[in-house]
Amino acid sequence: MSTSVAGGRRLPVVLRNRSFGTVWAGQLLTQMASRMFQVGAVWWLVGFAGGDHRGLDSGLFLMVSTLPAVVLAPVVARVIARHARHTVLAVAAGAAGVLATAAAVWAYAGTLPVAAVYAAGLALATCQAVFDPCLTTAVPELVEDADIEAATGFELSTQSLAGLAGGLLGPVVVDAGGLADVVAGCAGAYLTAALLIGSVRFPHATAPQGAASGAAPERRTLRRILAGLPFVRRVLVCFAAANVFTTAVYVVMPLYTRGVLHSTGSTVASLEVALGAGTLVGSFTGGRLPGRPVALGSICLAVMAACLGLPGLLTGHAVAAGSMVGAGWCVGVIGVRFVALFQRLVPADDKAGFFTAMQALLGATFPVSSLVFGALGDQLTARALCLVQGAGLVPVAVALWWLGGRADVPEDAPSAPAGQRAALTGDAS
Repeated sequence: MSTSVAGGRRLPVVLRNRSFGTVWAGQLLTQMASRMFQVGAVWWLVGFAGGDHRGLDSGLFLMVSTLPAVVLAPVVARVIARHARHTVLAVAAGAAGVLATAAAVWAYAGTLPVAAVYAAGLALATCQAVFDPCLTTAVPELVEDADIEAATGFELSTQSLAGLAGGLLGPVVVDAGGLADVVAGCAGAYLTAALLIGSVRFPHATAPQGAASGAAPERRTLRRILAGLPFVRRVLVCFAAANVFTTAVYVVMPLYTRGVLHSTGSTVASLEVALGAGTLVGSFTGGRLPGRPVALGSICLAVMAACLGLPGLLTGHAVAAGSMVGAGWCVGVIGVRFVALFQRLVPADDKAGFFTAMQALLGATFPVSSLVFGALGDQLTARALCLVQGAGLVPVAVALWWLGGRADVPEDAPSAPAGQRAALTGDAS
């Protein structure tokens, strides 16, 4: 197949690179299934399971669903480093499919108890905690170096596409057929993803660490990895702080729908779609925006603060949807600029540990955010929660802006190649 079109422009990397395109489709299916189950389960807890503590119940579920990425980070890093990425990805997707199938059989045989829903969320999140950092680590094994930014954009776009598909289907399917149909759909998506990934080869893959000698070399801890990357370390701390307020949106949206908009699962779905659409656009436009990553990131955090706080001042479906689009766009821009940057700044041998630890560090705030905002949801109105989200992001945006004026590439990463330094400052031609 030709890699160009009539006008001389190259086809997107997912079309001209069969291996990456197939794996990307598998990633889309797994993240869609994960998102569909999470959103569907939260809406089931808020809208159907009842109880006097809907906010806390949904917050606890989201907390449980994010713990594996944090608690299992050291184990996941070792697994990714010591085994072929191809195998790890296929096994993780297949295991999730088997677990979801078992949960679906139970759900159709009788109503799943709340404890079983929590357990299913924990199990599926464990598989996803292995899959996501493994795929990020494997991007250079699937594409040429010149395609890393484009491949990163597509890789990050899956989260927004998953928000579009999974976020739409989860609440709607719960309203139409119950939680059992959601779990069955997840099982099919995971199993299909496992088959897709198992059918391709990774053209630039290298032997796992220690495969040739039979013993793995000395492993560097995250502390040692980041010791030589102080800029990266400070950026990760800023984004971890931001995540406390941004990820709360998954608790706030259902509560806002029920308490302010007085609507149904279709409205939750529409807000999820708006968030996913904004993130998708941001993922594909972020690489084209001028400016240094830190300056652009701080501006995006400030815009996101305004977007998340706006529904607390002005109510209405259109206002909420517009705010989700804006917040999602900021998330997409930040993600593609900084993950592509980290792909080049972090040494190849450290990537498995780094990206697993990065997911753990950023994910560690999700359980805290879910629990805190879930508990606050039983005490404060949903509009007040929106204002808390927006206000919390303001000091983080200021801190990131200050970081841009305090640290630059020549001082922070003197050993980085010139191309990497240009990528960090945003001065690449």
